[in-house]
Amino acid sequence: MFQTVWVSSPGNWSLRGSNCHCDGKQTSWKCRFIKTIIQHSCLRHDPKGPRKARMLKKIQICLCFFFVSGILYEISLLSGCFSYMPMSKHFLTPEQVLSLGKSIIFLETTERLEPPPLVSCSVESAARIYQDRPIILFMKGLTNDTALEMNSSYTAFSLLSSMKNVFIFPLQMETVFQETPLLQWYNEVDPEQEKNWVHVSSDASRLALIWKYGGIYMDTDVISIRPIPEESFLAAQKSQFSSNGIFGFPAHHKFIWDCMENFVLKYNGNIWGNQGPFLMTRMLKAICNLTDFKGTEDHNCQNISFLNPQRFYPIPYPAWRRYYKVWDKSPTFNHSYALHLWNFMNHNRKAVVAGSNTLAEKLYKAYCPTTYEDLIQNAELRDFIHSEDA
Repeated sequence: MFQTVWVSSPGNWSLRGSNCHCDGKQTSWKCRFIKTIIQHSCLRHDPKGPRKARMLKKIQICLCFFFVSGILYEISLLSGCFSYMPMSKHFLTPEQVLSLGKSIIFLETTERLEPPPLVSCSVESAARIYQDRPIILFMKGLTNDTALEMNSSYTAFSLLSSMKNVFIFPLQMETVFQETPLLQWYNEVDPEQEKNWVHVSSDASRLALIWKYGGIYMDTDVISIRPIPEESFLAAQKSQFSSNGIFGFPAHHKFIWDCMENFVLKYNGNIWGNQGPFLMTRMLKAICNLTDFKGTEDHNCQNISFLNPQRFYPIPYPAWRRYYKVWDKSPTFNHSYALHLWNFMNHNRKAVVAGSNTLAEKLYKAYCPTTYEDLIQNAELRDFIHSEDA
């Protein structure tokens, strides 16, 4: 009953008028929403009869209590004010979650609806490392009509949806690009004529989302192993060359706006990476004098941290197969925040196999154990049972 009221309310932005504080800090629209409920949701009793008045008063108290309790459950994960789990996430919109700030954002710009194990591992590992932050997976193939019915038919989708701080939303690019320099480009480009459209559209979407809402963007082949302590950062793939596979900025940062403008000005979809790592590199070089890294030091320029390749790329792309080999002694990755598994180089040819003892299998076991159990071990068991039945 209360969830139905919740569904009808998210668009009522007039609730933004009142203030609510938690731990001395101004909070999001959710706290203000609760205050509005407390002030305005009470029923007025009929003065004609004291018995009826008492009955209505009891109903009023019960409704207010249960309604507010339901809303508190709904926001508990994200507001930082309460410790218990939310009752449901299904009625939150992308803007409501993103507006909380500090989101970890993943993108799936193909029409694929079932996240493969590596995507699931990336999202799960982030959810475990950043338990106090929203983890958002945007999927282009997902629509508002299919969101709920998919929960029962796709194993990875159900697995990720069950995690308390993971949100899965449709990727609606025209909405994402509103009020950015990318909208005109998006309206003029023909995806059918773009040979790298999946990558180019992802490059554009991540810029627009971080510009609007701030947070951290990660590719879906990045396994998180410890929190990133920086707020404004780019990840060096090697000395003097920036990746765009993982980066973070607060909302409305000038560097990201400049990147969007350059994206449009220098657009060439035929050159792979021109709108991605090459864009980030040329924009960073325009404001910073980049030098080679020494040891595991990070660089800083214009209040942007340019993080050492060891932070995310301790195994460089020419050696990507090492993730799928057995090591005599597994590396500790003590200087890394996350590991990029180079799925673009892999092209899904190599996968994690249960019992193989490869480095990738060990990473799955350590940082995304639910994915490993459900999508690797159990999948192999299901395949074996089906082969026996056949």
